[in-house]
Amino acid sequence: MTVDNRILQLHPRDNVAIAMCDLAAKTSLQDPGLQLDGDIPSGHKLALELITQGDTVFKFGQPIGSASSDIPAGSHVHIHNLSADVAATKSVDMSAPRVAEGGQTSAVFDGYCRSDGRAGTRNYIGIISTVNCSATVVRRIADAVTDQELARFENVDGVCPITHTTGCGMSNDGEGMQILRRTLGGYIQHPNMGGVLIVGLGCETNDIRGLLESLRLEEGDMLRTLSIQDAGGTRAAIDAGADIVRQLLAQANKARRESLPARHISLALQCGGSDSFSGVSANPALGLAADRLVQAGGTVILGETPEIYGAEHLLMSRAASPAVAEALRQRLDWWQQYVETNGASLNNNPSPGNIAGGITTILEKSLGAVMKSGTTPLRAVYRYAETATENGFVFMDSPGYDPCSITGEIASGANIVCFTTGRGSVFGAKPVPSIKLATNSDLAARMSDDMDYDCGEILSGRATLAEAGEEIFKLIIATASGKKSASETNGLGDFEFVPWQIGAVL
Repeated sequence: MTVDNRILQLHPRDNVAIAMCDLAAKTSLQDPGLQLDGDIPSGHKLALELITQGDTVFKFGQPIGSASSDIPAGSHVHIHNLSADVAATKSVDMSAPRVAEGGQTSAVFDGYCRSDGRAGTRNYIGIISTVNCSATVVRRIADAVTDQELARFENVDGVCPITHTTGCGMSNDGEGMQILRRTLGGYIQHPNMGGVLIVGLGCETNDIRGLLESLRLEEGDMLRTLSIQDAGGTRAAIDAGADIVRQLLAQANKARRESLPARHISLALQCGGSDSFSGVSANPALGLAADRLVQAGGTVILGETPEIYGAEHLLMSRAASPAVAEALRQRLDWWQQYVETNGASLNNNPSPGNIAGGITTILEKSLGAVMKSGTTPLRAVYRYAETATENGFVFMDSPGYDPCSITGEIASGANIVCFTTGRGSVFGAKPVPSIKLATNSDLAARMSDDMDYDCGEILSGRATLAEAGEEIFKLIIATASGKKSASETNGLGDFEFVPWQIGAVL
């Protein structure tokens, strides 16, 4: 709700408001009758009333921490006087209403129907390394197939090299290896891959045979393998690999887009380089689009477990069953122990960029982040890179590090990504299109080549949340049907495969 056209109070319960533009000291606000005692940057918070030390500070109608000192009305509220004191918020009623399923809608897109019943939004040839030792050969194989050659295969989107920095020097049956193989398996079997070549060195811990056996896969016409040692070295492997890729291209080019129900779309939700407007414009608008996709039978995947900390009650209240709520609680408990073991804290978040953009505490950041997920019931909780088999809204455990989180979501089956950003992100995600949603119009104009939609229209009043949500849903359908995202037009996405590394390096 707007108090003054220069500030925004998001909920009647809030004792802070957001500055909608840079506000200078001594500025008078007629409603609610305040005079600012200092400069307030755009997107930052100001106190609407006296907040005494130890009092809970509310934004979105939810606690975002407690005052670390007295905060006079009209004062800047930020890291100098607000702390993420989770204990101080426990006495506050943080319950959220249970959300109804909502009606069903129909929607279609033009995608690639695969033999396993899933659908691709793109048609790539993947070249995947088992180990860092084969990474250079993988990239040289991709480079060996020229643009002129690719132009002959009009139904193939390109060649996608997937490399990483691990695969050896690790336990062959530990959690680290399990996660790596699960992640690689998600890409090998991804519906956006029309064919795959796996390239190994030949002596690595994550060898080709062990990888395929762990995934219960066998080599075939569209899944080929290559060992550098068996091929006779790097030059021979590059030549042999390029020939295999050309064969895969010819086969994959036979695929054609066809009209398919939107239930085949699996959407990865992500926010990065967030600012205080993320939770006001882009994230809630994306949440409305996510609801539309769920109502059409699709799947929506939320990740970044450290960035739901402090807002988990909002997700648990939407759990389809007590078991789902408990599964989410267990993942958060694991993270608490994990960060403590590594000498860190979940309160270490937000990042310097988030803070510059007006976000003060992890509680505030998380409340804005969960808005991406919409309002439909939480159907399942998955481990990192586990295949999402449930339709509807689901959660996948992952770090808050954007490339790592999205890598896991894609491995889980996401065939499109929506990425909200307030500070600016240039993330690409081959073999999956990545749609960028700018939280504010300044960013949308300044980085126009990288942004796909300007959610700043909501802040200016030129669009409602509902209208923006509908436009984002239409953009998802169009992109799933082949419309290029900004990151695709810019040729981005070759280096963003970042599987989560857990365990000892031996």
